Amino acid sequence: MHPACALLAWAAAVVICQYLDYPGLVLMVVVAQLSAPQMWRVWFNYLRRARWLFLTLWLILAYNTPGESLLDSTWAPTYEGMAEASVQAARLAGMLALLAWLFARQGRDGLVAGLWWLMLPLTKLGVNVERGVVRLSLVLDNLQREHEKGAWKKMLAGDVRYIGGPDALHLVLPPWRVADTLFVMALIAALCGVMVQ
Repeated sequence: MHPACALLAWAAAVVICQYLDYPGLVLMVVVAQLSAPQMWRVWFNYLRRARWLFLTLWLILAYNTPGESLLDSTWAPTYEGMAEASVQAARLAGMLALLAWLFARQGRDGLVAGLWWLMLPLTKLGVNVERGVVRLSLVLDNLQREHEKGAWKKMLAGDVRYIGGPDALHLVLPPWRVADTLFVMALIAALCGVMVQ
């Protein structure tokens, strides 16, 4: 699969994910896992790192969605709110699974190459695509490393240990094939089908 095609598939799946309930989300995660078995470790790491986001999302939706209150109490969340919060948390977990799939299938270099290929037409409008892609590559490279607690303060202060990156960025792009075009057309059809419902 062409890296740009994988990026388009990820973007379409993220949009489709917003329209799915539990069975669809489970099916989506199973398909992603079958196409990239090594994504599980990355996905569980994403889930662990987003645990406070999950809790905050769940509490906000559970308490702010109108409906029948749990235990007929004014301080308790509503049944409808808990149901909506749980679905949204499952959708967020599904989106994190899709992100893990993208990184497992393409890696940092494939992601950067695909983004560069998709943004290449913007050069005709005077946009410096290379600079943006190099910056994204440096950010992704920095995110892959484990840093000590509070390292972000040292990065902002310009500590030399946290500044830098590779001297060169090599992008390798496979040729765009007919199968990639057919896959993108299937994605467009899937998006239209989900949004029409």
